[in-house]
Amino acid sequence: MIDNIPNIKNNDSNNFFLIAGPCAIEGEEMAFEIAEKIFDITNRLKIPFIFKGSFKKANRSRIDSFTGIGDNKALEILKKVGKKLNIPTITDIHEIKDAELAAKYVDVLQIPAFLVRQTDLLVAAAKTGKHVSLKKGQFMSPESMSHAVKKIKDSGNNNTIITERGSMFGYQDLIVDFRGIPAMKEFAPVVLDVTHSLQQPNQSSGVTGGRPEMIETIAKAGIATGADGIFIETHFDPQNAKSDGANMLNINKLESLLEKLVIIRKATNSIK
Repeated sequence: MIDNIPNIKNNDSNNFFLIAGPCAIEGEEMAFEIAEKIFDITNRLKIPFIFKGSFKKANRSRIDSFTGIGDNKALEILKKVGKKLNIPTITDIHEIKDAELAAKYVDVLQIPAFLVRQTDLLVAAAKTGKHVSLKKGQFMSPESMSHAVKKIKDSGNNNTIITERGSMFGYQDLIVDFRGIPAMKEFAPVVLDVTHSLQQPNQSSGVTGGRPEMIETIAKAGIATGADGIFIETHFDPQNAKSDGANMLNINKLESLLEKLVIIRKATNSIK
């Protein structure tokens, strides 16, 4: 399923795979601390792991929100993490020029949900030859994601992942329709983005809220309904994270959660 992602580990374990890391790269020390912690946990549990970190945050509500430490600096950190731990890395891109730039440093390019219908961006990502993770738009049906996948394939790239991240519910909330997971698996492997599915966007403060206490519930449901992978943003100190702290998982809770998800995965495998 994801065999041809460079340096992926534990891919023969029949487990779900994990995309995890901080929302944004805040510095080299924090990136390595988080990556090494997740690496140790996933190796013990035999979970394939891709380290995630945004090299820049272009989709901020307020102009004074943190956007990054510098594109090349953050991408160099992602490259160092991948090389030192010998693991694949992923980052999101927002502009056509980002595709070629980021592809020099990471193994998977992620298309943000709000941009998943931008044809030129998808084509640029596909033409790098990297795996492309397409986040389902909060405004799109699961079935309509087939067209985004087709754009990647028609551009000569068959390495696609779909990431579910909830649908808009009113002005300031999201819901996950778990029927979408088997529906989208008809087109490509499906990842459930647990933490972004619990965002509460469009707050009057201009800072996105969240419900991190529901992370375990959403993650369990995702594995039970057949998600191929789980996406979790995590941090040692979410309250003081520079981006999306309101819905990130404290990294000290990650191991316990993954242990439970592995049990659910084994149970679902046994009844297929």
